[in-house]
Amino acid sequence: MRIRDAQGADLAAIRRLIGQLAEVPGDEAEFRARFERAMLAPGHRVIVAELEGEVAGVLHVFERPALEKPCEAVIQALVVDSSRRSAGVGEALMREAEAWAERRQLASTALYTRIDRDRARTFYERIGYCLKATSHLMGRPLL
Repeated sequence: MRIRDAQGADLAAIRRLIGQLAEVPGDEAEFRARFERAMLAPGHRVIVAELEGEVAGVLHVFERPALEKPCEAVIQALVVDSSRRSAGVGEALMREAEAWAERRQLASTALYTRIDRDRARTFYERIGYCLKATSHLMGRPLL
């Protein structure tokens, strides 16, 4: 397994993987714009895992400053290809994100997962994460 920073050539594979996590709205150009924005944003990192020369997983992590607590790393997205799950890909990506956060001297690593994603929650607990809170998502579209 090879863990590395994502590159533009990975766009199609990453879009396919993100589609396994959630519906990917918009067309390829819109997704490319999102990808490039995340890749270029200070304090963000997009990491991929390769198995046998193919992108098998992707992780997006970013540094979140806060007023009420120390800065932390937030896992925005983690997706392992459905055919490659339970092969250590997710854990390898998480450990790389944690190492990145440690190098940046961030106090913790946090993530959000839906309460109905039992397999994901079990995975995160197995690698040392614990439930801190549940919340209701609120939002307001601007466009």
